[in-house]
Amino acid sequence: MDRRTEPNRSAIYATTLVAFLAIAGIAVVDPILPAIGEAIGVTAWQVELLFTAYIAVMAVGMIPATLASGKFGFKPVLITGVSVVGVAAILASFSGDIVQLSVLRGVWGLGNAMFFATAMVVLVNLANDREWVVGLFETALGLGFAVGPLLGGLLGHISWRLPFFVCGVFMVLALGVAARKLREPANRQAPVRVGQIFATYRKPAFIALCAVTAAYNFVFFVVLGYTPLFLHLDVVPLGLAFTAWGLGLAAGILLIGHRLAHRIGAVQTVGVAITGLLACMILFATSHSTALSLVVLVLAGLFMGLANANLTDLALGLGSGDRRVATGAFNLVRWGAAAPAPIIAGKLAEHSPALPFWVGFAVLAVGVLVYLVFGHLMAAGYGERVVWNRAARTAEHTPEEPVGEAY
Repeated sequence: MDRRTEPNRSAIYATTLVAFLAIAGIAVVDPILPAIGEAIGVTAWQVELLFTAYIAVMAVGMIPATLASGKFGFKPVLITGVSVVGVAAILASFSGDIVQLSVLRGVWGLGNAMFFATAMVVLVNLANDREWVVGLFETALGLGFAVGPLLGGLLGHISWRLPFFVCGVFMVLALGVAARKLREPANRQAPVRVGQIFATYRKPAFIALCAVTAAYNFVFFVVLGYTPLFLHLDVVPLGLAFTAWGLGLAAGILLIGHRLAHRIGAVQTVGVAITGLLACMILFATSHSTALSLVVLVLAGLFMGLANANLTDLALGLGSGDRRVATGAFNLVRWGAAAPAPIIAGKLAEHSPALPFWVGFAVLAVGVLVYLVFGHLMAAGYGERVVWNRAARTAEHTPEEPVGEAY
């Protein structure tokens, strides 16, 4: 389809820009975690509060954000979320202790919840070519995970406060663009009720997917939150390391994830991803070389990209027919399971640097076991088959058009 036939291109590009900045804001913290701990004088688990506070508030905030979008419209909720992120990021740069910084990161997470509960729905409803807009959104998210650590590393070399401040300024600028360009979708949907969201958990295939996702997301944030401390690198090298991780993630999402799903199915692609990530946990735990750990970090990013390219698609296909409801129910699980991972990793590291990875391995192994036992239910509900259960029936409905999500 010719891009010139898209009447809302400005609004689509504006929303995509904000998505890029929102993801970059998550990843910008990685290279400066050790610097923050040293500057403020706190232990590893206290530094990890920056991730746990952010993720926990984001998890809880997803449902009220979804409800608010149904009541007030997508644009007001999205604009409010961007505003909250911008203000919280700027204030975080002036924090004097870990409590203030963690509280502001929690507020930051609330703003991101408001944004991510609405952005994809807005984009899909604004575009004539849904495949193009989904690809655009995925590209923005993949690049955000690659650019965020680089920005954090380069600016954090000057001061750990600077990445927060610059991220906040960018969000304020993005707010101006979004406020002028963003359009409310023409088709206003009925408000979402809390009961609709929790009713989604009655579906066995969706529950199985949530269990696998919970284990995977726990490990995702063990890697994202703890590895910066594990590597013992300076700010700039650490930024470059996580830029490489982000590029691996982007490659998994943009270049491999959907292509592999077209060949072997989304469910089996997720199986490849979590099995590969399980192997990475062993390699992290047994690594005695920084070089090896860096290679494993990039490989982990690649496998995470494969998973992220397909998990949300599966949630939309196995959950409620209303993508707002399915996304709300799924995000509550994925972020809720991720929230304790960084702080648990920080406490475990006090006993052994490798212990967080062994615990991550154990958690993900449970997810792999659930996948092997119930993967055929997910495949059947999504119109696919798995090699260990060829008898799986065909789907009850046509699978959703892929809508990937990096975070």
